[in-house]
Amino acid sequence: MNSASEKPRPANRLKDETSPYLQQHAYNPVDWYPWGEEAIQKSRDENKPIFLSIGYSACHWCHVMEHESFENDDIATIMNEHFVNIKVDREERPDLDQIYMNAVVALTRRGGWPMSVFLTPNLKPFFGGTYWPPQSRMGMPGFTDILNRVQTVWKDREAELMQGADELTSAVQQMGQVRSGEAELDESLLSNALRELISSTDTEHGGFGEAPKFPHPMDIRLMLRVAQRAQSEDGFRLARLTLDKMAAGGIYDHLGGGFHRYATDTRWLIPHFEKMLYDNALLIPGYLEAWQLTGEPRYEEVVRESLDYILREMTQPDGGFYSTQDADSEGEEGKFFVWQRGEVEQLLGEDAELVCACYDVTAPGNWEGKTILQRVLSDDDAAEKFDLSAADVKTKLAECREKLFERRKTRIAPGRDDKILVSWNGLMIAAMAKAGAVFNEPRYLEAAQSATSFIKQNLFDESGRLQHAWKDGRARFAGCLDDYSGLVDGLTELFLATQNVEYLEDAEALATHMLRLFQDDETGGLFFTADDHEELIARNIDTQDNATPSGNALAATALLKLGRILNQTEFEEAAERILKLLSGQMAQIPLVSGQSLMAFDLYRGPTYEAIFFPGENEDESEAIREIHRTSFLPKVLWLEAAPNLQNCDNLQALFSGRSAVNGQPTLYLCDRGRCELPVSGVEKIRERLEELQSKNFTTS
Repeated sequence: MNSASEKPRPANRLKDETSPYLQQHAYNPVDWYPWGEEAIQKSRDENKPIFLSIGYSACHWCHVMEHESFENDDIATIMNEHFVNIKVDREERPDLDQIYMNAVVALTRRGGWPMSVFLTPNLKPFFGGTYWPPQSRMGMPGFTDILNRVQTVWKDREAELMQGADELTSAVQQMGQVRSGEAELDESLLSNALRELISSTDTEHGGFGEAPKFPHPMDIRLMLRVAQRAQSEDGFRLARLTLDKMAAGGIYDHLGGGFHRYATDTRWLIPHFEKMLYDNALLIPGYLEAWQLTGEPRYEEVVRESLDYILREMTQPDGGFYSTQDADSEGEEGKFFVWQRGEVEQLLGEDAELVCACYDVTAPGNWEGKTILQRVLSDDDAAEKFDLSAADVKTKLAECREKLFERRKTRIAPGRDDKILVSWNGLMIAAMAKAGAVFNEPRYLEAAQSATSFIKQNLFDESGRLQHAWKDGRARFAGCLDDYSGLVDGLTELFLATQNVEYLEDAEALATHMLRLFQDDETGGLFFTADDHEELIARNIDTQDNATPSGNALAATALLKLGRILNQTEFEEAAERILKLLSGQMAQIPLVSGQSLMAFDLYRGPTYEAIFFPGENEDESEAIREIHRTSFLPKVLWLEAAPNLQNCDNLQALFSGRSAVNGQPTLYLCDRGRCELPVSGVEKIRERLEELQSKNFTTS
């Protein structure tokens, strides 16, 4: 095997691509093509099968397979002679990733990246898997053997292989459709989901299921909602357990903030060290809502530290949010993040013992001879052990973390994938907007607004169509459902946080386009690709949450909020059609339906438009705003009477005929046009909002 460093190689076609992942493969000896007509036509002209490799820049095993196989001259020779080789960044082309991942799952009953799939010239899959070592080992087939075997079968049994490809393609097309029947849209969906969530929770370490453990942010947020609705102490306790254990574990970056992708163990200690924009965008609202429910300072710290990490390391100068940070640095997974006890002692001196006790730093280490920081001793317990006050412990630990963080900055940092993806940016815009509103923190609101401006200026084409990705000044690839639904929800949350009508108008226009481009008239659901998208072997309706929310579920969530704010029944009816389509799935497999069930919780209600008229005393009005900000009220849409809203044509009905009563701050609560009597004065409004937060919302 010759590594790329031993002799210079000419660049292949990937050198002109925008994707950092594709550029990482630009000097492989493999004759890579990007996905496109040139490669597909070559396959047809030469009657060669396609080898399709899909991965992403932060993927550890993608790097391993590159170094072992794609930099191997002998393997590259086989690939180049017998196959047309296409490399795809799954983050740039989620449409392709979704289709061909279904093929791999159908073949192997498991998925993952790197994804390796062999296709016929008409793009139908016939064989695939994930990571393969270059030679057979540990029960895994070798990539060399697979290439040779596929080539032999293609040459000798092409007709048989083509028949199998047709059958697999049919299965893939079926997997992309909704298979669950309809269920009643009633309270049982939520009560059943709560039972399933509670029974699936690891009651010792938190999280759902066994290792590897993924964060499941939508399920945690759903748990908070249905526990509130049912007044379930177990639900609250187990949701908090998961949040607490993740925040204490190695999956959380205790120095720089933010969460790694997932944990390989049951205790949340050992992460895959990559950091993804979407994980943090989805986890932040969960911790924010837990803070609203409990006032627990640690939850606020996690939110602020994670958002500050995004602002510091994951924000483009003009406002967009970057995609990922790698797991590896200097060729080693996690090297940037782990510590040796001697290094900590040398840096911190007499404070090292306290830090080592609190963060599990030992001479043997807790992972491959090194230490992943995890919080194992609370401030109170450390205060007792070291004869200090809890306040002193907190101060000392903060000072020491800063020293460790500064030392860590001198290391070679993991690579960063700096492309801007609309779908993930929409999620982070929503997170920044929520946190900015709850904490009354201008920095977070400004970041959400800047990201929105960046997308508006750079990611719509000349015809006004939303694009998917931006990199190096180029917007590329048609927007998919996740881009539209994520951005619509982000814009809606930004409107609610800022009360700036521009964002509401943008959300309304984009939601209208989303329904026109993606709606399936037959089922009421939304396709993943638009009606004029590049023709692929399947057009899926995405219904299940994965690492990110289902596009249909997020669309339903945003449409329900918009429909209520704008009094637009078209949006609410579209959301209802989606929920009816997803109802069977919500009933049968709630653990892949967290976002759908959150949307249903909003649909089931009662959901209120809260129309707030400030009073003559600004201090009293600000006190009401603070009560609202710090309360967990996911089914309350807050609108404040101000000229910009009152003069908006679409909102006039909400404010018409209403005003502050006797100059006092006044709140009107309305549910689809049915309004309660106004509540005036700080104490009465406080009582009503507290009642909404604690009330059992179950309706008949």
